[in-house]
Amino acid sequence: MLLTGVPTREELVRRVSELVPALRENAGWSEENRRLHDDTIEALAGAGVFKLRVPARYGGYEADTRTLVEVAAELAKADGSTAWTASVYWIPTWMACLFPDEVQDEVFSTENVRICGTLSPTAMADPVDGGVVVNGKWGFVSGAWHAHWQEIIAVRMTPEGPLPIMALVPMSDLKIVDDWHTSGLRGTGSVSTVAENVFVPAERILPLPAILSGQYASRLNAGSPIYRAPLLPVASASSVGTVLGLAKAAREAFFARLPQRKITYTDYASQAEAPLTHLQVADATMKIDEAEFHAHRLTALVDGKGESGEQWSLEERVRARADMGAVVRLAKEAVDILAGASGGSSIYTDVPIQRIARDVSSVSLHALMHPNTNAELYGRVLCGLEPNTLYI
Repeated sequence: MLLTGVPTREELVRRVSELVPALRENAGWSEENRRLHDDTIEALAGAGVFKLRVPARYGGYEADTRTLVEVAAELAKADGSTAWTASVYWIPTWMACLFPDEVQDEVFSTENVRICGTLSPTAMADPVDGGVVVNGKWGFVSGAWHAHWQEIIAVRMTPEGPLPIMALVPMSDLKIVDDWHTSGLRGTGSVSTVAENVFVPAERILPLPAILSGQYASRLNAGSPIYRAPLLPVASASSVGTVLGLAKAAREAFFARLPQRKITYTDYASQAEAPLTHLQVADATMKIDEAEFHAHRLTALVDGKGESGEQWSLEERVRARADMGAVVRLAKEAVDILAGASGGSSIYTDVPIQRIARDVSSVSLHALMHPNTNAELYGRVLCGLEPNTLYI
């Protein structure tokens, strides 16, 4: 879909590529302070990064998932935490577009609105007149410090049993617990948030099972290709760009140091002369190429189905998660090879590859991105069994 005044994919990638030096400069501060630098947020806003999944009627770009992958991969060349936070904002922003249009009018009245979120149902919602009162705590809320809203999941008891609901809550209604002390993705500021007797009006609540089955409440977004895909394939395609970019960043960082490196305690005056190095860089590069294939196959599926409006099969849904898992597995394997070949001097904090390795390792442990979990789910369905999760 061509939207007047919307930058092309190439233009958006060019914009963020121009930010790379400044984002790299801020990466150390972000890691030390466990959140993105305010200047980084302003730079991303200026480049239009927060508008990628916003409806056109609010000045957004309605970008497809291939664009998300390429923009996130470019951001990850500078800093994995910056790319991850941007991609996490894209997912709840897209989810906000599933709510009634009147709710969207409120949410998107803020320029460059940022919405953080989670899919974990770790809170309870008690029905009251006009809505629910929510109490609970959510962890791993990336980008919470700079967000305006949070998309939350809570459990509401009904006569038929527990019902998970999805709701939008202003960050001003929540408490932030500064507990993000981690080995990787430190700059994401993925703190915990707490709701204490927070009232949520009924119009800002949707049943999660309806969302997972593609029953959305927005009338005005129903005709847009990007808003008629299932949630989990969208989330999968929104996430893989960061991982792919981290692998490419590791390769770039390795080759930047290669000409100056020898292999200590050997007679190799240059690491580049060693056959072992040749095997390592070839293996890592091929894995990055394979990761890119899976990322692009995933986005082609999500974007193609959105354009055609065709129904999704069960196998396609779980393959979307399998492709995401494959990107994570291959990217981490590539980074591990390159980091392992970088020598003892690479453990210094001013050498980028050590941070890249910690970041990609952290991503690989994410419950929805773990390669083994996603591969098992795909294989289970291929064997004719029902999926053992609602998150497909």
